[in-house]
Amino acid sequence: MFTMIRRTALLSLAALLIVSLYSPALSAASPAASSLKVPAFSATALDGRTVSSANLAGKTYIVNFFASWCPPCRAEIPDMVELQKAYTSKGFTFVGIAVSDSEPSIRDFVRRSGISYPVVVDNGSVASAFSPLVSGGLRSIPTSFVVNASGRVTHVFAGARSREAFKVMIDEALGKPKTAK
Repeated sequence: MFTMIRRTALLSLAALLIVSLYSPALSAASPAASSLKVPAFSATALDGRTVSSANLAGKTYIVNFFASWCPPCRAEIPDMVELQKAYTSKGFTFVGIAVSDSEPSIRDFVRRSGISYPVVVDNGSVASAFSPLVSGGLRSIPTSFVVNASGRVTHVFAGARSREAFKVMIDEALGKPKTAK
């Protein structure tokens, strides 16, 4: 029993540490973000298909680093699932990059959450590719990168986002004007 309590406390402490590393400077793209080219990456998704910067060329997408055990990550997933359905026909997709998690846990989480976009269990290579785009490196989850059809990173942000915040960034990356609520 004591071991279980200690394990739970350690996991909670780890999650708190990751969330506490959130940097307010990452909450919006820096002025130079739109000039950053998406890094080259390639990985195999849970469905066996290759997800890469090459096969996503010409599409608008958001690369979202997350874990099934991360409360802020879990909080934003339903909005991402809903937006995936709404924007797939417009040439948009989310790409989930699971970090610090096991494949069985992620497979179960994807199934339970109804995630229909590609999800990769990262071995560190995708995180390494995107890490230079974040001041201090990729240190917290969720962290997301919005990529437009020209292959340019338009936003980099750490922390969970609302459906409306995602929608504004997706519309902007697709070249649509911002809409006020």
